[in-house]
Amino acid sequence: MKALDRLIEILCAERGEIPPRLSEEQKPEYFRALLNVRMPSPVTDEFIGLQDEYLSGLVKERGVVDINDFTYNNGIALRQGDIIRLNADAVVNACNSELLGCFRPLHDCIDNRIHSFAGVQVRLDCNAMMNGGKEPNGQVKVTRAYNLPSSYIFHTVGPIVYGKVTKQNEADLKNCYLACLNKAEEMRLKSIAFCCISTGVYGYPKGEACALAVKTVRDWRMRNECDLKIIFDVFTDEDRRYYERELDR
Repeated sequence: MKALDRLIEILCAERGEIPPRLSEEQKPEYFRALLNVRMPSPVTDEFIGLQDEYLSGLVKERGVVDINDFTYNNGIALRQGDIIRLNADAVVNACNSELLGCFRPLHDCIDNRIHSFAGVQVRLDCNAMMNGGKEPNGQVKVTRAYNLPSSYIFHTVGPIVYGKVTKQNEADLKNCYLACLNKAEEMRLKSIAFCCISTGVYGYPKGEACALAVKTVRDWRMRNECDLKIIFDVFTDEDRRYYERELDR
């Protein structure tokens, strides 16, 4: 039995279900959906071995993007694409306050993608750290990245904006960036890749979030003498235009 078939069989058995008839094209998404909805309960060594074999194969298939090939200006680079392909020391995950990842099957948010391609271990690690609690805005928790090309995942909870951006929203978002930068320096990392924190379903206006992110990172670099490479990794054309404008100033 192929690794993916066995993984689906194990996850379905956990749910008391019989695996449905699936085409080869349907199996990867069905497996991801099962992972998305799985609670952070223990898994067997067999499952971890098969999952890591499968996910590491996906990484090779998708290709690793080397952050050393980017053009840096004062230690900062802009890149458009999927953050889970980067081999930065740390990638930043904009997560919810439970830190357990996105439970919506196949949702295309960064929280879902990172958990899906890193592996079930990330949800287990976060659950152990949080122990049912909630993470405040503007802080950071660190896990291994497991099957991602990066070494670590920095989980940070950004502010939710209802209507107009408040001073507290601004402070919370700024603290997300500062917490991650300070943690990277503390861990003596060489590179960190940021997503666009809080600009998705959390509703922070993209232009305002971009301006704050760029200013916060630049100010931090001026205050800290280190060789940390900082990547702003954006996914959409709209985000890229905002960052191009801010970084050109």
